[in-house]
Amino acid sequence: MFEDRPDRQEVVLVGRSNVGKSTLMRELTGHSKFTTGKKPGVTRKPNHFDWAPESFMFTDLPGFGFMSGVEADRREQITTDIVRYVEANADDILAGVLVVDGKSVVDIIDRHSGPDEIPHDVEMFHFLRELEIPVVVAVNKMDKVDDEDERLDELCDRLGLMPPWKQWRDTIAPITAKRGNIDPLLSALQNHFHEQKRDDLLKFVS
Repeated sequence: MFEDRPDRQEVVLVGRSNVGKSTLMRELTGHSKFTTGKKPGVTRKPNHFDWAPESFMFTDLPGFGFMSGVEADRREQITTDIVRYVEANADDILAGVLVVDGKSVVDIIDRHSGPDEIPHDVEMFHFLRELEIPVVVAVNKMDKVDDEDERLDELCDRLGLMPPWKQWRDTIAPITAKRGNIDPLLSALQNHFHEQKRDDLLKFVS
C-alpha cells in the first residue's frame, strides 16, 4: 500500500504504463523532475507535486496492466495498490485523469473484452465514476491518429458514453502531451474545479 501521502486535495493521473502520464505531469506542473522513459513501469509509487500555499496537488500513480519484464504478481499488486489508494482518498480527489494512448486504446479495449474480462481502462473509468470522482479521459498521442472524430467516437462507445464525443468535452479530452497540446484537458479540469467551488485552483489549470 502506498504511504506518506500529503494531506491535500488532489487530481490523480491513472492509466496503463507508457501512455504518457509522466510527460503529462510535467506539462501540468511545469516541473521537469518526473521520470519518463521508454521502459514501462518506471513509476512504481505515487509522484506528488504540490504548492505550498494551497492545499492541492497533482499525483501521478503507477501504471497498471501489462509491463514488459514485470512479473504478473507484481503487476496485480500495483493495480490493487492503485485501487486502494483511490478508494481511501476519494473524498479528497477533485478529479481523476485517466490517460490513454489515442492510437492503441480502442484495439487494447477490444482485445481484452470478453464474457469473463473487463479491460483495465474501462474498469478504471467506471470505478472512478462509482466513487463519484469526476473523470476526464485524457486521450494522449492524438498527433498519431488520422481520424480524430472517428477514434474518439469509438472510445466513447467502448466506455458506455453515447457518441458523438463532442458532447462529452468535460469527460473526453484529446491531447498530445509531448507537444504541450493539453488545452482540452485544462478546460475540462477548470469546469470540474468550478463545479466543486474551487475557483481558487483554476490558476493551476489555466
